This record gives sequence, structure tokens and C-alpha cells, in this order.
Amino acid sequence: MLRTLSVENYALIDHLEVEFDSHLNIITGQTGAGKSILLGALSLLLGARNEGSAIKENTRNCVVEASFDIDGLNLEQLFEQLELDYEPQITIRRIITPAGKSRAFVGDIPVQLSVLKTLGEYLIDIHSQHSNLILASESFRLEALDTIAGCTALRAEYNHAFAELHKAQHALAEAEQTISSARKEEEWLRYQVEELRSAAIKPNEEAELEVKIATLANAESITEAYGTLHQSLTDEQTGVVMQLVARAKALKAIAESYPEAQQAAERLASVVIELQDLDGTAEQVMEHIEADPELLDKYNNRLELLYSLRRKHHAESIEELIDIYKNYSEQLESIDRADENIAELQRAVKAATERATALATSLFEAHKAAAPAFERGVEGILHKVGMESAKFSVGFQNTPLTASGTEKIDFLFTANEGHSARAIEKIASGGEMSRVMLALKSIISRSLALPTIIFDEIDTGVSGSVANAVGEVIAELSATMQVIDITHLPQIASKGNRHYLVYKSESTTNMRQLTDSERVTEIAKMLSGENITDAAIKQAQILLGK
Repeated sequence: MLRTLSVENYALIDHLEVEFDSHLNIITGQTGAGKSILLGALSLLLGARNEGSAIKENTRNCVVEASFDIDGLNLEQLFEQLELDYEPQITIRRIITPAGKSRAFVGDIPVQLSVLKTLGEYLIDIHSQHSNLILASESFRLEALDTIAGCTALRAEYNHAFAELHKAQHALAEAEQTISSARKEEEWLRYQVEELRSAAIKPNEEAELEVKIATLANAESITEAYGTLHQSLTDEQTGVVMQLVARAKALKAIAESYPEAQQAAERLASVVIELQDLDGTAEQVMEHIEADPELLDKYNNRLELLYSLRRKHHAESIEELIDIYKNYSEQLESIDRADENIAELQRAVKAATERATALATSLFEAHKAAAPAFERGVEGILHKVGMESAKFSVGFQNTPLTASGTEKIDFLFTANEGHSARAIEKIASGGEMSRVMLALKSIISRSLALPTIIFDEIDTGVSGSVANAVGEVIAELSATMQVIDITHLPQIASKGNRHYLVYKSESTTNMRQLTDSERVTEIAKMLSGENITDAAIKQAQILLGK
């Protein structure tokens, strides 16, 4: 529950500190005094975005801090998920700098606003005077029944299953669209694949062909050059090899008398071996290279085919052309496998649909089972608050599978005997809506086991004995949880365990707890206005049980 609240430099508040009771806390004050500013400060603390008007003075920070008693709320696992240190008493702090920067802390640990929002959902339910509008929201009605039926975990499981179904449906639709487009080009694709397959392109083939063509085109000059080399090396009269062999023999002949000649002879022998090897190469060239116009044409035609295919497919190289062929082949293979892939995706969609439908059915059955007790509970509270003839029921309609399930839920209501119930948002007056919301919030809050609920003028549109009955319902609710109620009605204000007055002083909003005697005066003022009468004082004392 909310133990203390400290607000500094926020809106019209310079500085205030409040300590709350664990049961019913009443907040009153004149219109415009700044009661709702407290809710704005609390909203900041629970993760709301700063809309730019938080700071009262631009020379210092806006700081909102609150301490909570969370012992027994079983929030240990949540704190572990949020990577926070669990303590039975925690402090949450939000700081807004003059530059608009925001910082938030749980204990001493800095956190993101999303953490505050998540944590706030387990700490406080704030019901403002505009919250009655959510009766028209189907998501609120679903969430209410999920809570009452105790199937919040089942709802989370369904949400996951429906997301998986949506994912499977998207994959199927995407595959069908892709295959549909591919089939329109299938004939063209098959022709390209067959043409490239028939070409039997090999890596580096283009460069190799260019070398072969250059060789054949210059075969005559190549063989002539190598023939001349062969003759120069091995001619019996003038060949270099024969002459060097003779010189080597001559050097060996004088080696006994001049030893260094032996080394020269050996070096010449090495040169001769190298030249003989070169001559062997020349003979091979002359033997294997010869002008062949037919082969040259064949190579030229092959190279032109490769050039043509590269131009056709806008390939910068033969390797890129090979990659294009592989890509076309994969596309064609994908088309050939299309029926099998589509069938597999259809099976996945069917399985996901069956799972989501089964979970939706479980939700529907849980809602139907919980509805009678829920209806009786709401009607019981409505009868207490002066609507003795009120009827409340939950209407169910079957729908196709949607993100909400297979049901459409309406809250049906009538305040008058003999009138048929209709959708509450269409027929209920403002005062009736307030009392229905009080009934719903009372029951839902108990089911959620929230430690604190804040009502901001939930008594709008009621007065007299009805107001007293509304106060009794709020007081009953405060027996099991902390309630903070902002009200203009003395009948409700008198029910509080503590009473706080919000007032303005020199354009600054202040707040203080009233003493017993001050409560009598304040409630008397709420009864008769600024001119307090003896009758108002006496009535205030009666309301307070004095």
C-alpha cells in the first residue's frame, strides 16, 4: 500500500508530504484547489510521460517520491524479472530536471519508465472521473472478465497462440504471393536455366579461351620463333650447344695442368643442360602448335557465346554469370517445390488455428462460468447504492477467431423494473455510470488483490441517501485494501479513517491532515457552504458519529 507521498516543485505544489492510512483516506477541497494535481504527481511516479508542465519553478528539479509497503503481495518474482532488489518496503522516486530530462529510481537503482509502469500495475489502480468512458471499451470488458474468472494466465497463453497464428498466416500469404509471381515467369525462367545449363560454363573458362585463341591466331610466328631458336641451339655447324660442348671438352683437357679449368667446364656443362632443356621446350612447341582454322573458329564461337550470355544477363564476369545460373536454378527448384512448401505452411496455419481456437474456447467457457457470480456481485452493490431495481448481466456473442478470442462481450444494464437490459454505455446516465463503475471496480480490485485503489470523484451524479450508500460501499472496500477517495460529498467524506484538505495559499497548492474538530468544520462547510450553520455542524457531527 501507499505509505507516504512527497511532492516538490510540481505544477502548483511547492512542497508537501503526506502519510496515508492503510484503509480509507478522504481528500476534499474546493474546486480548483489542486486535488487532481496529486493524481498527476502519482501518475508521473508510475511511469507517465512528462508533458512539459510538471515543473513549478524552472530553477530546481521536480521530485515526486513515494514509499510503499509491499509485504505479502508476492512480488518477489516480478522484482527478479525487472532485475530489482526486493524489499518489503520500497521507495520509488521520479525526478524531472528544468531541462526536461527525466530520471527514475526504485530504491537506489535507476530504472526506465517502462519498469515504473509495470510495477505500478501491481501497486495502484487510479480511477479518474473520466474512467467511466472505458465501459464502452470491449478490451476493458474482456479484461474485467479475465480477472474475475481468474484466467489472466490463460489470456496470456491465448495472446501468444494468436500471435503465432498471425505469424503462420503471414508466412503462408507471403509464400503464396511469391509463388504466384514466380509462376508467371516460370516459362521464361526454365528457358534461361536450360540455356545456361546447356552452355556448361566453367570457372575461368573465358580467360583460358582468350589465351588459346591468341595462341592459335599467332601459331605461325610462334613456331617460326621457336624453330629459329631450335636451330640456333642445335645446328651441327653453328649451334650454340655444339660449340659449348666442344669448349667444355677443351677446358677439361687442360684441367690437370690448370685445375680452375675444371670448374669452368662444369659451369659450361650446367649451361648446356639448361639450353638442351630449352631446346626440348622449343621442339614441343613446334610439335604441338600449328595453325588450325577450324579449332580457332571453335574457340572464337565459344568465347562469343560467353560474351553474349554475359551481355544478356548483365554479368560483369564469368563467375557472376555462374552465380546467376545458380540463382535461376534455385528459383526454379523453389517453384518445383512450391506445392510441398505451401502444403506445409497450410498445415502450420491449421495447427495454429486449432490451438488458438481451443484456448479461445477455454476462455469463453471460463467467462461463462464466472459471469453469474459476477452479475450477482455487481447487482448486489447497485442495490446497496440506491438502485434497487437495477439489473446487470454479461452478454455473449460468438464471433470468428480474433485477437480477443471467439466472443464479443457486452455489459447489459437497466435501472428500471420491467425494462429490458441494453448495452450500459448506451442507456446509463452519468450517476448510474458512476455507481456501476464503483461496483465493477470494487469486485475487480478484490479479484486482482491490488493493495491500493484511488477514486477521483467516482461519486459524480449522486447525492443524499445514495451518496451515503456509495460511501458505505467504499468504506467496505477499504476494509480489505487501501482506498484514497477524492470527493465533494460530505456523506462520503465522513466515512474516512483520515481526512486531508487540499487548499490554495498564494497560488500554491497545499495539503494537510485534518484533526477531529477540523473534520467537523470541513464537512459542515461541504453541507452548507462557507456560511456554516449550527444545523450543518450538528449534521456533520451525526455523519461522523459524534
